[in-house]
Amino acid sequence: MNGMTGQQMQQIFKALVTESMHGDARNLVEYCCFRFLSRDNSEVHPCLKELAFQRLIFVTMLAWQSPYEEENDSYYEPLKRISFKTKLVYEEAFVRIAPAVSGLADRVTAHNLFKALAGDEGGVSFKTWSTYISEVLKVHEDRKVNQAQEFSHLSGENLLCIAPSRKRPVLKWTNNMAWPGKLTLTDKALYFEAIGLKEKKEVRRLDLTGRASRVEKVKVGPLGSGLFDSAVSVTSSDKSETWVLEFVDLAGEMRRDVWFAFISEVIALYKFMREYGPERSDPSVEYVYGASKGNERAITSAVNSITRLQALQFMRKLLDDPAKLVQFSYLQNAPYGDIVCQTLALNYWGGQLVTKYSDSGTRAMQKVKPYGISTDSSLHVVDLDGSVFLRKWMRSPSWATSASLAFWKSSLPVRKGVLLSKNLVVSDQTLVERAARICKQKYQVVEKTQATIDAAMIKGIPSNIDLFKELMLPLSIIAQNFEKLRHWEDPPLTVTFLVLAYTLIFRNMLSYIFPATLMAMGASMLLLKGLREQGRLGRSFGKVTIRDQPPSNTIQQILAVKQAMLDVESFLQKINVALLKVRNILVSGQPQVTTEVAVVLLSAATALLLIPFKYILSFVLFDLFTRELEFRRAMVKRFMALLKERWDTVPAAPVVVLPHDNEQAKSPPTQKKELKDKSKPETSPGSNLNNIHKN
Repeated sequence: MNGMTGQQMQQIFKALVTESMHGDARNLVEYCCFRFLSRDNSEVHPCLKELAFQRLIFVTMLAWQSPYEEENDSYYEPLKRISFKTKLVYEEAFVRIAPAVSGLADRVTAHNLFKALAGDEGGVSFKTWSTYISEVLKVHEDRKVNQAQEFSHLSGENLLCIAPSRKRPVLKWTNNMAWPGKLTLTDKALYFEAIGLKEKKEVRRLDLTGRASRVEKVKVGPLGSGLFDSAVSVTSSDKSETWVLEFVDLAGEMRRDVWFAFISEVIALYKFMREYGPERSDPSVEYVYGASKGNERAITSAVNSITRLQALQFMRKLLDDPAKLVQFSYLQNAPYGDIVCQTLALNYWGGQLVTKYSDSGTRAMQKVKPYGISTDSSLHVVDLDGSVFLRKWMRSPSWATSASLAFWKSSLPVRKGVLLSKNLVVSDQTLVERAARICKQKYQVVEKTQATIDAAMIKGIPSNIDLFKELMLPLSIIAQNFEKLRHWEDPPLTVTFLVLAYTLIFRNMLSYIFPATLMAMGASMLLLKGLREQGRLGRSFGKVTIRDQPPSNTIQQILAVKQAMLDVESFLQKINVALLKVRNILVSGQPQVTTEVAVVLLSAATALLLIPFKYILSFVLFDLFTRELEFRRAMVKRFMALLKERWDTVPAAPVVVLPHDNEQAKSPPTQKKELKDKSKPETSPGSNLNNIHKN
């Protein structure tokens, strides 16, 4: 790979690293691979067209995951054709080696790319690996041909994808009328060319670079019926026309979802550049070497993400949500995504300082020392190779969060391995890798939590009603009336309520109610936690048990098509999930969360015992009745976003649905009639018509 023998590479590597690093064979594999790959800075590695190079990278991944096998059984054997059909590369090796090859993967979504390629096999075979590379190269070549032949007039824009107008047209809906046409996506806009009888066809353009650009999944149909769930709604600005595009494909593949990922990636790209990159007219870009090419690097990364998704679409190897395979769109909804975006910003726009720089705009015309640390560099962010991201470029509010400060404090540029390039470090991880690894771990926690939520999503409106009755206390009316008071919808009534409340508080009538309640709740939760750990509560403790509904006939299923019933079911599911989470905390379904909540409750109880209760309750009332006022609204939004992130990690309590009890057959006729009226499971018209396929 590097034009040297294995012994020569070992000697060079041994001279560069410590004895502990040299003793790990994986580090030697990384050094040999990364040293060769660091010589190329192109968008797509030029050697990918060679089958020998594809095999070599595959062998390298096998060697990295099993570096200590015998020669007869080691990674030399896969060079034979018969071995390539049986060997599999697993996730850890794939995520470490594949993103090092330009154009094949990125550090953020490499684990999702592995899942898509591996499928049910559990690993990536050489056949899948080779086919994937061939499809990626094919997409690049087709894109260049189409750009030169049909879209040479698009100056300053790069062609990304075309939806053909004949075999599988795209329908543009306007005023409940659908018109077929040809859809083209570039790195800046969407183009729609309608199929008409005239020779001259009108091509319409929709810009995707604006701040108000957004894309959503929608349902379309004749007369606004919403029969087909196969369309997207794209908006450029509040004043521009909204495009409703339906992606027709009778094969039933994920065509709509793939195009949704394409468009959302372009929109997320420019949102990322606005939020995390320097302004276009910022003169400080000239002070950092290579920062002027930061936008180009970000665009190239998004283009490569879309290219890989197209290749997977042609291979019919997609995840349930294709947006997980494109980088910027994935980071928008991923936990810890803001921190990963910060590391990507450092990677794209960071570089060595050309001159000493200060935030005031003054600069000394002299060269800086190695690694480009300026006089006020403590305010800047520094990469492992000494690249600097200026403090004035940190315009995103995410830089000031506690998670961001903790990450950058723990990721000081102290190199433990061998730095071969900005993105390749032997025996260590780049900042992007570290942030992506934390993001992946947090996302897995969210997915596990979502699995419990999905299990709590019981099908059927009658079952959800029963679950709702089991969990919900009759406090909804009181809560609604209190919200009206808190939002000052009736000012005289709100003032009257506050006067009465403060009168009761300062008369010292409620001093010991809240502390006793909180202490009892905290102590009970800790007691339940201890009993659960001892196994004295049984497995079924904490589970919500409801009765299954009797089987429904065809007539009832037809009547259940009504959209109103689906809306009611969805509403009940959301409420039940929230209640199941609270129940899970109370009964110690998640011991760690239960401990945290119990400690908070006991701490609050201590504060209530030490500070006069009337002042605390007065402060609480003041907080509740001023949250929606102008001077506190922004602060409350930030605090609620933090609570939401923590709430998303709490799993729901398990739900057991028992078989239908025949004793209900003995109920009076009126009760039987009510049961029949309730047992109407939902049917969504057109739910199986997800016209999604490769573009």
